[in-house]
Amino acid sequence: MYGVDDGADTMAETLEMAKMAYRNGTRVIAVTPHSNTPGSKNNFWHEGLCERFLEVKNAVKEAGIPLQILSGQEIFAKGEVAELLKNGDLITLNGSRYPLIEFPFKERSENVFKKLESVLAEGYVPIVAHPERYEFVTENFDSLIKIQKMGCLLQINTGSLEGNFGRGAKANAKKMLNHHAVHVVASDAHSPYVRTPVLGDAHEYISENYSTDFADRLLLKNPKAILENKTI
Repeated sequence: MYGVDDGADTMAETLEMAKMAYRNGTRVIAVTPHSNTPGSKNNFWHEGLCERFLEVKNAVKEAGIPLQILSGQEIFAKGEVAELLKNGDLITLNGSRYPLIEFPFKERSENVFKKLESVLAEGYVPIVAHPERYEFVTENFDSLIKIQKMGCLLQINTGSLEGNFGRGAKANAKKMLNHHAVHVVASDAHSPYVRTPVLGDAHEYISENYSTDFADRLLLKNPKAILENKTI
């Protein structure tokens, strides 16, 4: 969604990203503008953001791009996230039970557990965004396994597999794949120039190094189940 955060600046960039995603095999995509972010606009799900979502959705359709656009947010874990979700200030992916939640990169694991527990207690199933980039995961991989056992889902960035976020994130992402401690691979796309919505390379990499079934699960079956509010 253009003009709301550090993603696309213009509608033209948004449409180019939609074209890139479709050409690369994506058929359904959830927009996830940053929300509840410290030091910037909170980007709660207000009327203006909803109008921008509908504008983007209609523009993609009018441009003849057969890509289904669904609503969502990437929620920064500060304050009472569960309460903000219940009040409608923050939203889940496509109205499901699944909110996409990110943490400060240097957050302590104890604080992560506490925040996730409060969201789980309200009946939501948090999807933890790019855990491979968090310092506490590098320091103690078992903390990630604990998050998985709590009932949360883990989503890695395709850019991490390519080394775009450093050697640590790349090593963590591969370790997560080796331990099957990952449920979704996502683009975390920000523009049509860098951090693009192309996911084909990730599917090819996982197919070649693990299995096509595993790649399908992380890039097709699990994302589809999440957006349809089904159980993983």
